Formats: sequence, C-alpha cells, structure tokens
Amino acid sequence: MSNLPLSVLDLVPVVEHGTSAQAMARAITLAKAADELDYRRYWVAEHHNMPAVASTSPPVIIAALGAHTQRIRVGSGGVMLPNHAPYVVAEQFAALEALYPGRVDLGIGRAPGTDQRTAAALRRDPDGLNVHDFPQHVLEVMSWLGDNRLENPQSAHLAATPVAEGTPEVWLLGSSGYSAQLAGMLGVRYCYAHHFGQMDEVEVMEAYRSRFEPSATLPEPYAMVCTSVITAGTEEQAQYLAGPSKVMALALRTNKLGPIVSPETAAAQEFSPLDEAMLSQLPATKFLGTPETVKPQLQALVERTGVQELMVTATTFDVQTRVDTLRDVAAMGLQTS
Repeated sequence: MSNLPLSVLDLVPVVEHGTSAQAMARAITLAKAADELDYRRYWVAEHHNMPAVASTSPPVIIAALGAHTQRIRVGSGGVMLPNHAPYVVAEQFAALEALYPGRVDLGIGRAPGTDQRTAAALRRDPDGLNVHDFPQHVLEVMSWLGDNRLENPQSAHLAATPVAEGTPEVWLLGSSGYSAQLAGMLGVRYCYAHHFGQMDEVEVMEAYRSRFEPSATLPEPYAMVCTSVITAGTEEQAQYLAGPSKVMALALRTNKLGPIVSPETAAAQEFSPLDEAMLSQLPATKFLGTPETVKPQLQALVERTGVQELMVTATTFDVQTRVDTLRDVAAMGLQTS
C-alpha cells in the first residue's frame, strides 16, 4: 500500500450576485491551495451557456492557473472535442506545454458540454465535428502531439508547435463504458466521472482494463475516479454547506439554471418528495460529512475501483469550504495498492 495521489476538478462556479471575474479569482485561490497541499493535478471542465459555470475555455484558464502555481499539474477535465477542430486543440495544448513543461494534462471528453443549440453555435461545421468521429479526432490530436501510431497525412505538413520539447499527458474522460473502452484500446489514461455518472464504477473500470492495449506512452492501465466531496466539523454543518449543490442538481434536471445559491438560500428552499426521490437516486454530493465518516467511504471507493488516483470536486457557494475539504481529504492518508 502507498499514499494515494489526489487531484482536483473545478467548474469555476459563479455564485448568486457574483461575477465571472470573481469566479476566476476563486479558481486561482483554490488552485494555489491544492498546490500547497501537494495535490497532483488541477483540472478545469468545459461547459457553455450555463449561468453557474465560468469554465468555458479551459486553455485560457489553464494558462492563468499555471502562472499562479508552482508544481501542480494543470489541465482540462475536459476539453469537449466535438466542439473543436482537433488541430486547434493540439496547438493550444502544445503552447501550454511550452509554457509549463511537464505540468500539462489534456483530458478529452466526447459530450458537447452544453445544450444542442449552443453546441451548434460552437461549431463552424456541425457535420464535420460530431461525436461519431470522436475516435478519429482523438487520434488526430494525439498525432499532432507526437503520437505517430496514426497515419495522418496532414501530420507531414502541419505541426502543433515548431519545436516541441515535450507533450501533454493525454487522458480520456467519461461517464459511460464507451470512453473507458476507447481509452483502453488507445493505451491512454482514463478518468471516470463518478460525481455524475450513473454506471457502476467497477464495471466501467473493468471495461477500461479489459480492453487495454499497451502503448509507447503507457505500458499498463492507469485509472482515476472523480467524485464529489464536502467535509465539515459536524454532519449537520456538512449538510448545510451542501445545500447549494442540491439546488444546482435539481436545476440541472428541471432546466431551471441559475448561479450557485448561498447555503442560507438553499436552506430556505422546500424540496418536494419528487425532488428528494431524484436526489436519492443521484446525490448532488456523493460523499458528505465529517472527515472521520467520509474517509472510510472514499477508501472503499478507491479499493473497489482499483484506481491509481482520486480526483475530488464539489459545488459550494464559497471557496473556503472547498479549501477546507481539500485539506481534510489530504489529511486522511488514503491508500492505494
């Protein structure tokens, strides 16, 4: 057994009466805390046209996070590849790797990260950038970043950057077995979105490992699970701080989106029996409570999935709640086999 590496996922949340500028500042604060607490990587997601999410352009935010941290890896969790030309993604992350050598992760996702109308607005050629072409586009990105397994005729004439000294670490992300199997077939790292995924996490990891084929960059499977965690000094306080995540989870299901509300606003909201039933099926925060109660639950998740790394995220109103949670999780001393 050894200490389990820990990482962070951030959606750069916008709170009620707050601004995008304030959301960005809080992301930098959280990244600095994760860096100081020896977390391994800090990822930002890609979402569009959502009142509660300022994380619309991962490469831009990653550049800022890299400039304000010292050692932690910075990256995307993930870039939603159907929204972008593969060559553009390769250029962006090659530039980030040049800025922060050995510290950049390129996590790639298959979903659009938004509604269909916004997805159409993002794409210059809707027919040329669809999810059915996802495996081919992943391979194209990898080829421009130096992975030569794909015979890409364009690679002979195009370069993502003139003189690369290194390449980003490539991951596939997903909430289903599709990306898990594709990650295995391509021999790349895989992260399962346990914080909102509805598949059995053990089955997903088995799908990844059973299809894994060693590659030049990864001889053995390497998996991470991302889940949501909020800790506090008492169970009651943790429930109170998690109130905004319940409101956000229900807003997503009912398409009544808005900024992240305060715990006070959330506590004043009445939840119907139907609301409670939905939250019981897919909790807004998967692990919630004191560090003493959360630790064995997280350890059990790590052991049954057999992952090499754990990523944590949370929907909270204030950044200090997340900083405190990161500190608590770091102090748990979680173990991996």
